[in-house]
Amino acid sequence: MTRFFSLISAIFVTAGLTLAATDASARMQVQMHDHDQHGAMASPSQADPDALTEGAIQKVDKDTGKLTIKHGPLNNLDMPAMTMAFKVQDPAVLDQAKVGEQVRFRVERVNGSLTITKLEASK
Repeated sequence: MTRFFSLISAIFVTAGLTLAATDASARMQVQMHDHDQHGAMASPSQADPDALTEGAIQKVDKDTGKLTIKHGPLNNLDMPAMTMAFKVQDPAVLDQAKVGEQVRFRVERVNGSLTITKLEASK
């Protein structure tokens, strides 16, 4: 009978320690999250859902309906600065885009593809 009580006690102690560790871990994550947000201010492009990114057109490909752009960070997509090709939502944009042109643009996921939804010449 003593062994039975020892086993039950060990199970309760183990369960209690597991719950305590889980609770402590959850509290630490909340505190870390709160600490990260303390005093943080969103950058204009993160705060503004319509913010545009600076870039330079590297290639215009009318056959595939894509523009290759060397761009700064795409904050709305959590994407770093790089050079890549994007579909264009409006094919008429391809007729006016020129290699080397400095542009401001917006990329969004449309039907699973990264697509330029807005494009304008830099001022």
